[in-house]
Amino acid sequence: MSEPRERDALFTTSWGTPVPRVSGPDDPSRDPQRLGEPGEFPYTRGIHPTGHRGRLWTMRQYAGFGSAAETNKRYRFLLDQGQTGLSVAFDLPTQMGHDPDAPIAHGEVGKVGVSIASIEDMHDLFEGIPLDRVSTSMTINATASILLALYVAVAKRQGVAPARLSGTVQNDILKEYIARGTYIFPPGPSMRLVTDIFGYCKDEVPRWNTISISGYHMREAGCTAVQEVAFTLANAVAYVQAAVEAGLAVDAFSPQLSFFFNAHNNLLEEVAKFRAARRLWARIMRERFGARDPRALTLRFHAQTAGSMLTAQQPENNVVRVTVQALAAILGGCQSLHTNSRDEALALPTEASVRLALRTQQILAYESGVADTVDPLGGSFALERLTDDLEGEAGVYIKKIDDLGGSVAAIGFMQREIQDAAYRYQREVEDKRRVVVGVNDFVTDEPPPANLFQLDAGVGEALRERIARVRAGRDRDRAARALDAVEAAARGRDNLMPRLVDAVEASVTLGEICGRLRGVFGVHAPSVTF
Repeated sequence: MSEPRERDALFTTSWGTPVPRVSGPDDPSRDPQRLGEPGEFPYTRGIHPTGHRGRLWTMRQYAGFGSAAETNKRYRFLLDQGQTGLSVAFDLPTQMGHDPDAPIAHGEVGKVGVSIASIEDMHDLFEGIPLDRVSTSMTINATASILLALYVAVAKRQGVAPARLSGTVQNDILKEYIARGTYIFPPGPSMRLVTDIFGYCKDEVPRWNTISISGYHMREAGCTAVQEVAFTLANAVAYVQAAVEAGLAVDAFSPQLSFFFNAHNNLLEEVAKFRAARRLWARIMRERFGARDPRALTLRFHAQTAGSMLTAQQPENNVVRVTVQALAAILGGCQSLHTNSRDEALALPTEASVRLALRTQQILAYESGVADTVDPLGGSFALERLTDDLEGEAGVYIKKIDDLGGSVAAIGFMQREIQDAAYRYQREVEDKRRVVVGVNDFVTDEPPPANLFQLDAGVGEALRERIARVRAGRDRDRAARALDAVEAAARGRDNLMPRLVDAVEASVTLGEICGRLRGVFGVHAPSVTF
């Protein structure tokens, strides 16, 4: 039996403020007239007048493991099951700019994502998948420009012009410094790579989302809902400012910006979070940057359910958690959604698990009725109060970051705030002030499931041999010239993207390109404080 708890102490938001017993029409600033209409500034109720009635969100399942050929099989399976967009997970060597045969990559190749080092790998990853008919999201940051170049090069091999490609490259290096750690270069050169992608895609790949500014990983590191909104939008401000300083017009590149948020456990709080983020961003873009194109004012976002909330204990409970989190994202007006699988706290998901995760989205879309009404919870006294409170608290944080000199200067501040929030949460769990079902209450003694996903143990050696064959079979002079051109552009001010496309088409590898860029840009060494 669960022990009774003092209930009043439980009713606080993730950022620590009390949740009122009831909200009503007399609450200040809860005027229904402030809501506006869906598809109209400040987009609190959604960026499209018809919401999900006009078009359902893109259903993506984040996937990648082992070799490109293995991952291609999973993509084909998911597309056959009704998935409507691809989402690529890359292994750590690919994220950190190392080829599979690099000594530092030993033991990590293909482990937490797919290994991509050359145009041949990228070709295998999308073999038989028409890139002009599938939207692809790539979760990659420090090496985002190289992976985008590889994607463009493979599309050209398929006969698909870059202008016909649609998708997203994460390309959000600031959150790597703050919360995740897969950075390579110092902030200055990294921001230059980000804005080079902005400039290139504006002209060459106009349907592509050039960045997915991510609060997801900061929330996974332990931040609150308020901090997730504030730190994400503060980073977005830094990217827009960098692009403006690089000579790009706000209304020209901003429509290609996108966002990536966590869908956490607290249903109402999460719905309010998405609504508050849209409203804040619309005002920031209009008032701070003078944007006038409505597309530049709208916050378009992908959501992923909270991996950090999955439990190894009683993993079937994760199906319920993911459903609640996905519901929050849908009610909050997401444009794209990934649902985690029940066994991901234990291993990479099996086919059966990813199919169930995808079916969760499909049942919500076609059977629950939540997609039938735009902003179906809008006007709820409790939701509007939370939306207003979130917007206000996040605005205080954004001003603090501005006062510190912007996101790059405030990296340490944001790290400390996230660490403090994560510590508070863990103490609440340990003290049972916050219940995690199956972990600190309602506990059972059960063995872990036996049918977990197993990765091919020989994948690393096979990919090391493959990359050696790629180098041996290419035109050496062409590859050398292409690498020299990349280095020359890095030392100058020319946009790097066209040179990167030329290089990968010449079978230059990801590790070779990053080696040259390290020689020019250096490597980021974070300061350590105690």
